[in-house]
Amino acid sequence: MAANYNNSAWFYDRLSRLVYGRALINAQVYLLGFIPPKSKILIAGGGTGWILEELAKIHSSGLDITYVEISANMTALSQKRHTGENTVTFVNDAVENVRLPAGFDVVVTPFLFDNFVDETVDKVFYHSHNLLKPNGLWLNADFQLTGRWWQNVMLQSMFVFFRLLCGIEASRLPAIEKRFDAAGYNVIEDKTFFGDFIVARVYRKQSS
Repeated sequence: MAANYNNSAWFYDRLSRLVYGRALINAQVYLLGFIPPKSKILIAGGGTGWILEELAKIHSSGLDITYVEISANMTALSQKRHTGENTVTFVNDAVENVRLPAGFDVVVTPFLFDNFVDETVDKVFYHSHNLLKPNGLWLNADFQLTGRWWQNVMLQSMFVFFRLLCGIEASRLPAIEKRFDAAGYNVIEDKTFFGDFIVARVYRKQSS
């Protein structure tokens, strides 16, 4: 069963701020600063859509955004956001099921992969990889374990909570860096937040 955040749409942002302060937001806003003007962007798993408003603060026009979100409630919230004069196409589905023409300049996956078991991670990763053009940027934010005891406690608590409420598949973090390495991506920049528990990383797809 695919994870679906319909049940948490109304309180998700408030809950994340209660637990993490602005760390989840800051990690994603950091990544948005790398998006060039006039980019064609795929956002996979965008949640409640506040990221669209942050994007509009950086680029008030000229962006062509495809916003894919499996939760109908999250999508409805996203459609109410102020997006400037950017073009936004909303798709209410799992990103691996969406047939889109390739050639995106940027792929954004904000805290997406930690929802899935390895089989689904591979489907989502390679589907998105094939949509990103050579030399395109992939902006990924997610949790990581760096050996601090409290990180694993928080992580397991999250998995239990969202498995019960939203049916997420995962019970551990996927080795997402290995996928990027295997697919030949170069790390351009990265930054950690919340005691290194959160990492925002900018990847560039190789040209060949």
